[in-house]
Amino acid sequence: MIEVGVSIEIPEPYGSQLRQARASFGDPLAATIPSHITLIPPLAIAESDLDDFVERLEAAAAAVPAYVLRLRGTGTFRPVSSVVFVAVSKGISYTEMLQARIRDELGDTVAPAQFPFHPHVTVAHDLDEAALDRADETLKDFECEFAVESLALYVRDEAQGWVPRRTFPLRLAGSAASGSGLT
Repeated sequence: MIEVGVSIEIPEPYGSQLRQARASFGDPLAATIPSHITLIPPLAIAESDLDDFVERLEAAAAAVPAYVLRLRGTGTFRPVSSVVFVAVSKGISYTEMLQARIRDELGDTVAPAQFPFHPHVTVAHDLDEAALDRADETLKDFECEFAVESLALYVRDEAQGWVPRRTFPLRLAGSAASGSGLT
């Protein structure tokens, strides 16, 4: 069995900025988890099922157009979960569409969602209240914008943590030129 996850990678320099900020708040997960937006949370699959899993991700990615995503400000899931995140403020509906398409393609491979899907980038998780408050305050003015042109398959490595294994391009042909894609 291997443990996999499907996410949108946060490009540089933003990914490193957010990861360094996460580490500065004392979050030990910053060392093993790159900055990302989770589309499918970690799940274990048989290595023999990986090719089929990859084919399904290719199909899902090809069905959704590339788009522009903006991260701006912070939010929290407290008191339900001790998480502070950087919020998605543009591209929410496309991200929801991408996540739903992946879930449709993967079918019963993926367990039902524990919570409603809320795209975000975690910057502090399971820390004390003071650290969570510091994360919220420090990144409240954070803002960046980038094109989402692919999704990524991550594999958990015992030594390195979550490592991107492969990317899957979103639909680009014609849609960006006509204005219906990168919006």
